[in-house]
Amino acid sequence: MIVGTAGHIDHGKTALLQALTGQAGDRRREERERGMTIDLGYLYAELAPGAGLTGFIDVPGHERFTHNMLAGAQGIDLVLLVVAADDGVMPQTREHLAIVELLGIPRALVAISKCDRVEPSRVQQVREQISALLAPGPYADAPLMGLSSLTGEGVEALRESLLVAQCEVRQRSLDGGFRLWIDRAFSVAGAGIVVTGTALSGQVAVGDTLQLGPLGKTVRVRGLHAQNQTAETAMAGQRVALNISGERLALEQIHRGQWLTSEWLYAPTQRLDIDLQLLSSESRAFEHFQPVHVHIGTQDVIGRVALLEGASVAPGEHMFAQLLLNGPVQVVKGDPLILRDQSAQRTLGGGRVLDPFAPTRQRRSPERLAQLQALSSTFDIETILPALLANSDTGLDPQRLERQFNRPRVSWTLPDSVRLIETRTGPVLFDSVRWQALKDGVLEHLARFHEQEPDQMGPDRDRLRRFSGTVLERATFLCLLDEMLGAGLIAASGPWLHRPAHQVRLSEEDEALWQRLQPQFDAAGFNPPWVRDLGHDQTTVRALLRKMARLGLLHQVVRDLFYTDTVIRQLAAMLLQLAEDDPVIQVTTFRDALGVGRKRSIQILEYFDRLGLTRRMGDRRQIRTDNALARRTD
Repeated sequence: MIVGTAGHIDHGKTALLQALTGQAGDRRREERERGMTIDLGYLYAELAPGAGLTGFIDVPGHERFTHNMLAGAQGIDLVLLVVAADDGVMPQTREHLAIVELLGIPRALVAISKCDRVEPSRVQQVREQISALLAPGPYADAPLMGLSSLTGEGVEALRESLLVAQCEVRQRSLDGGFRLWIDRAFSVAGAGIVVTGTALSGQVAVGDTLQLGPLGKTVRVRGLHAQNQTAETAMAGQRVALNISGERLALEQIHRGQWLTSEWLYAPTQRLDIDLQLLSSESRAFEHFQPVHVHIGTQDVIGRVALLEGASVAPGEHMFAQLLLNGPVQVVKGDPLILRDQSAQRTLGGGRVLDPFAPTRQRRSPERLAQLQALSSTFDIETILPALLANSDTGLDPQRLERQFNRPRVSWTLPDSVRLIETRTGPVLFDSVRWQALKDGVLEHLARFHEQEPDQMGPDRDRLRRFSGTVLERATFLCLLDEMLGAGLIAASGPWLHRPAHQVRLSEEDEALWQRLQPQFDAAGFNPPWVRDLGHDQTTVRALLRKMARLGLLHQVVRDLFYTDTVIRQLAAMLLQLAEDDPVIQVTTFRDALGVGRKRSIQILEYFDRLGLTRRMGDRRQIRTDNALARRTD
């Protein structure tokens, strides 16, 4: 169990821990000289023989060091709120209590210290003050224990209460990747760099490789301590000290607020969606895009809050919001955070991370708000996933979800309504109904294209993607088209996509013009005329021949030079015949068989290279037997 103190300055937090553990908390020279705790203190003690070591984190009570208190409060199992009987409830008592409530610390004990200095009636008054303070919150039933660290009165009773609480602490889940926020970094002679923190999830072992801090530097665990004892492994819920090494790793590179994570989990972010709660003690509403200090784990980072459901949040109210941070953080769904004002003088509220990878667009859309509502309802990915996908037109990246929920995909059980689409760039999760709706949309857009462009066979894949206005990534859209082609919902003629029943016919004017041009092509054989030589308006003729090329009736070999499909197949058959005599076809051999000039022969061969019938090797060609034209030239 990890116990953290909280309370106003000079209310006896450090003295109480010394009475409990027999160890001095303030070990820094400046702390002893000033008689006050400035930074975090760490103690370990057995509350009873055989009970195992309990970790204690002593936090400063002065308002100037609230940022240090916030760094120490993350990851603890129980808060020991200390209130001096002579002073009673003070400003930092209230602020520290608000912070631990916002952080969701599961248990609390209240120690009324310095009872030896006051009359019993005063202790009773303070009890009533504290009870009134706790009544609206989650610690309304927390035990209130009077004691004196100086005389020892009540210390044993507190110890017994801590032992009871220790037995009730639930083992944290060991699933997911290892995560630790660094609160100290120092060098040990003969060992090297050591970092400490509370393990938030997963497990770590000597020899493991982890990612360090915003730059993702790779480090190896050379040794470790768990709960102040040498160990081979450590797990979530323990205070951990890791002896780490890495290429060009220096102590100056590491500081409080950085993190260590499993390699697959590493994903820094600067934009995250949260469920924001403003403290009811605030005197005014919280405004959209207000600057704040954001405390996540042991990190303090500046940012702004974009409200997603209105222009302001009233005191005591909740609202979905997006944090835009000035620096990277490493978080997962459910991580608590605290917001303080721009001057870092006052705690404003807090919240929990819903999505570490918040979108930059459509963040206030009804679909996105529905996703956030689902994310705020539970931690179970299988329960949330259908609602997330039902409100997503682009699908979800399973790797992002793994990092968002800190759960590897192998542990998921996908609901029947969820489809895993394997695209060329990686898998994407889709709601089955949404996936079918996307197919229906493509069919509708394709039908509209045929209405607008009746003389075209259809668009190619990229043009259809633009025409449909889809928000899908290209790889996902191509996968959608491949499924539709496989199911016969659409057809392909070369690169052109169309409805299976769609046929393109020439207009009466085009048909009449082609009837006048066709004899010239038939008579020309392997040497058709150029557009300029056909005896009609070049623009009109060029448009007709290109239209016929899209229909597959002609082939545009070079600009303004077209061959009929029949002649192209004759030329292909000629190449295949030449390849039977010699697999390597020379340009001169093809030229002589064709009976035209070298330049025209090269133009035709280059066209066959583009079609994939031939493969160029310098001035020679070889037949590509995998090409359909090589097997079908009749």
